[in-house]
Amino acid sequence: MLSLRQVAFNDMAGWAGDDHGAALAALVRHREKPAIEVYRTGRLGIPPETLMALVADAAAPDACTDPRGFFESRFVPVRLDNRSGEPGLVTGFYEPELSASRVRTPSFAVPFLRRPPDLVPINDGSRPPGFDPEMRFARRDDDGALTEYHDRAAIEAGALDGQELEIAFVADPVDAFFVHIQGAARLTFDDGSATRITYDGKTGHPFTAIGALLVARGEIPVETVSMQSIRAWLAKNPDKAPGLMAENRSYIFFRQTSPGQPGDGPIAAAKVPLTAGRSLAVDRLLHTFGTPVFVDADRVGRAPFRRLMIAQETGSAIVGPARGDIFFGTGAAAGEAAGGVKSACTFTILVPRDMVDRLPEEWAP
Repeated sequence: MLSLRQVAFNDMAGWAGDDHGAALAALVRHREKPAIEVYRTGRLGIPPETLMALVADAAAPDACTDPRGFFESRFVPVRLDNRSGEPGLVTGFYEPELSASRVRTPSFAVPFLRRPPDLVPINDGSRPPGFDPEMRFARRDDDGALTEYHDRAAIEAGALDGQELEIAFVADPVDAFFVHIQGAARLTFDDGSATRITYDGKTGHPFTAIGALLVARGEIPVETVSMQSIRAWLAKNPDKAPGLMAENRSYIFFRQTSPGQPGDGPIAAAKVPLTAGRSLAVDRLLHTFGTPVFVDADRVGRAPFRRLMIAQETGSAIVGPARGDIFFGTGAAAGEAAGGVKSACTFTILVPRDMVDRLPEEWAP
């Protein structure tokens, strides 16, 4: 059971010292959302049309002059607390930047694939009997029947070869695996050009965290598990690495996008460029994209993290009302910063003032 409790801005530790202008700029990015993209209302009940009206207001000169005043006048802070007392959790993600080739070569042989034409979304009404209820994609065969899609091991063994789905090739299968986990990458080519790839569907198999497998098998102590320690284990165990990665049966397909403006992050689930340090991945079944979320985390890096962020991304492992993933930016330094983040936290969502009275005091996720 979840408690939704109104609090005062002045009672939020770190609120007064935050850079509200940076949060406002991330919110205003939603003006770049394609008109045909309509956000779903998360089960917490914040309607996207209300948020998008406030996005338009956020671009006005008076909001830019006083961003803190904008948030305090238009929103009411509502703390999300588990009745069990269990805290929330934040981790970090980033956009890898890799050297790549547009053609397969002996040095660049690991592909990123476009979404295949036989991959179709499914829901509770179309999901075949016997399918995992969490599966949201399937394969339509030549007879029109829906079957389970090829998993990671089958695809890497060649199940989709010959369909010309390859976007680009990289050198290291471990690098490619972590791009699948992050859901996006910036690729640079020998001629100096660049492109981005971003999520465009998956096989539908549940995501399996290989770090959790390594902890369960006694390979990595739970207190030291991180992206860095997982990569170190894979490098030390090249004979075991392919089999371990294949245990994550989920396989991601990508689409190619513009490299964007300098400093912009990738265009992710909310269809706006992510902003380093201000974009938050959330459970999209619960939260509505565009919702401002004040995250109060015990430790990110070497210090407490208290910052207003905007819900703009989601992920297979991001499940629950106070579960978030902080976007740290593009490249190796961002990866180092993101890879070690795992902190208890609280979420305080900013609810538009004209709808705060409609929220229940308790809510069952």
